[in-house]
Amino acid sequence: MESSNSPAIKDWSQNEKVNPPPEENWWKKINLWWEKFSLQTKLLAIATLGVSLMMTGITFFVLNGIQRDAGINDTRYARDLGLLLSGNVTELIAKGKDRELASVAEKFWRSSQSLRYIFFADPEGSIYLGIPISATPAGKQSELQLSRRLELPKELRTRPQNPLLRQHLAPQGLVTDVFVPLIWEGKFLGTLALGVNPNEKALANAALTREVSVAVFISIWVLVILGAVFNALTITRPIKELLRGVRDIAAGNFSARISIPMSGELGELLNGFNAMASQLEDYDASNIEELTAAQIKQQSLIATMADGAILLDSEGKIVLVNPTALRLFRWEGRNLEGQELLNELPEVLVNEIHAPLSTLLTNVRDNDDLRCSLEEPARTLRIVLQSVRDSTGETLKGIAVTVQDLTREVELNAAKSQFISNVSHELRTPLFNIKSYVETLHDLGDQLTEEQKHEFLGIANSETDRLTRLVNDVLDLSRLESTRKLTFEPIDFRIAIEQALRSYKLNADEKQVKLHLDMEKSLPPILGNWDLLLQVLDNLIGNGLKFSATGGRLVIRGYTWPDVCTALPIENTHSAPVCELISPLPRLRVEICDTGCGINREDQQKIFDRFYRVENAVHTQIGTGLGLSIVKGIIEKHSGSIRMASEPELGTTFWFELPLAQSDIDEIQLQVETTLKDSQESESNN
Repeated sequence: MESSNSPAIKDWSQNEKVNPPPEENWWKKINLWWEKFSLQTKLLAIATLGVSLMMTGITFFVLNGIQRDAGINDTRYARDLGLLLSGNVTELIAKGKDRELASVAEKFWRSSQSLRYIFFADPEGSIYLGIPISATPAGKQSELQLSRRLELPKELRTRPQNPLLRQHLAPQGLVTDVFVPLIWEGKFLGTLALGVNPNEKALANAALTREVSVAVFISIWVLVILGAVFNALTITRPIKELLRGVRDIAAGNFSARISIPMSGELGELLNGFNAMASQLEDYDASNIEELTAAQIKQQSLIATMADGAILLDSEGKIVLVNPTALRLFRWEGRNLEGQELLNELPEVLVNEIHAPLSTLLTNVRDNDDLRCSLEEPARTLRIVLQSVRDSTGETLKGIAVTVQDLTREVELNAAKSQFISNVSHELRTPLFNIKSYVETLHDLGDQLTEEQKHEFLGIANSETDRLTRLVNDVLDLSRLESTRKLTFEPIDFRIAIEQALRSYKLNADEKQVKLHLDMEKSLPPILGNWDLLLQVLDNLIGNGLKFSATGGRLVIRGYTWPDVCTALPIENTHSAPVCELISPLPRLRVEICDTGCGINREDQQKIFDRFYRVENAVHTQIGTGLGLSIVKGIIEKHSGSIRMASEPELGTTFWFELPLAQSDIDEIQLQVETTLKDSQESESNN
């Protein structure tokens, strides 16, 4: 028996070694498959597994929380039922209305399918009413009479708003017991006990939700692991190459290409990237000049703006400042990029602009407009703040600050206001005088002597002349501004001066001021407008006499300037004739000098401005402040300019130049337009 059985046993052991169990084969296959992956792939798989396990734990925790919340909601529902019923029956119990109590309890019982029982107990805990089993009245014997008592904590009667909740397992299932103390006007009447069935449907739904969620999560977990492995095997390398290419494109290297042979969607993606890079390279090559030109135009536009322009980023730091703003705030030669605007402005402006700028940076407002005044030098600025947002209008990209210098405008408005005041006074005074004397002549004409009548008429006539001069000044200024081109003719300017002096001879003799003309008779004629030049002389000579003291002297000089017209000889070269210097044609210079009270330096800066009058203890003469402005306009229309020199208590000298008769009229008109343009630009810059 032993010999016959031994070979069989030996063969079995050999077969066991040659053919290992199926579990060992599967484990070896898994180890071989796992060793094929790189370290990065293994780490990715392990990380995915760890994250999945963590998410699994979180999911189970959340689902258990959901089920627990469902139970809490169920007990909360039971408590609310107890509070609702106690609120409806407490008064009935206090007043001993047993029938009404039973009726309300029965209706409440029938209205809710969740109630298992309703018990009412007295303060000692004896149940006197119950549904579905009710107690019998006291004193009567019945098999159904309840003899149960409710043993509850004593502190229950002191917290009517917090009923006692507990759960117990009955043969029919889990029951939630609710015990509500019945208190009426501070008196403990007993206890209301409710038995509430749990919401089986809600609990079943919660359980089902948990089971389904677990199944879905496990499926997703398996898919994530498989997807991670697939990603490591087939997608990682192309994605890395694509990321490298995108970084090159973002850095401006449009010649970047990806040369990995791929098929399917990844292959189409790589081919699309290469095509996009080629198009970007062509676009960059063909449009870089246009973009540069557009940028230069934009920068030139900002740089040539008459108003100051400052661009801030979303944090209030300076990004761009144009030359006008540099000049307004005296920032020339400073590197302001990246600096806080509030740190670079004068303290006076910081106090004004801090609050509006903060409202824009915090998205409280989109724009603001304010006016500020600076003292050194005295200027009035209008600062406009405007938010710059993206295309959606939600994200703040920066703030555009526009600065306008309103100093000139403010000064002109003040001068105009003063002019209106002066004109009103000048008009009112002569009109009042004329009216007074005319009324006197009208009412008392028979009672006045001829001498008095003549005197009154003379005063009315002089006041009328005064009104006429005022109106003429305003009309002359308006006519100068509206007339673009004047009619010129050759004029012997000495004759014009002599005529003007004759008209002021009587006034000069009355003030004992000597008039002296220092001008050669052989001076060449000039090219000009006779009436306007007479008005220039009338204003300047009249002012000289007005402000000259008794016994003074007024001198008028005239001479050509420069004295001679010289030019270097023209040299012939191989290309064209060249002359290094050609002197301009001489002009007639006219000087009007007086020995009056003079003008201080502050007033000399504004003496030719419209509506400006020198107001001090010496200059008390009435006027509108238009005379010298009219004179300046007339001289500029003759392609010249008027200047002055004055010292207080010594006198004043005005001088101007006029073109000679042989001058080119077209050249004079060109010079006039150039002078007016420069004057307007100077006023806007100031």
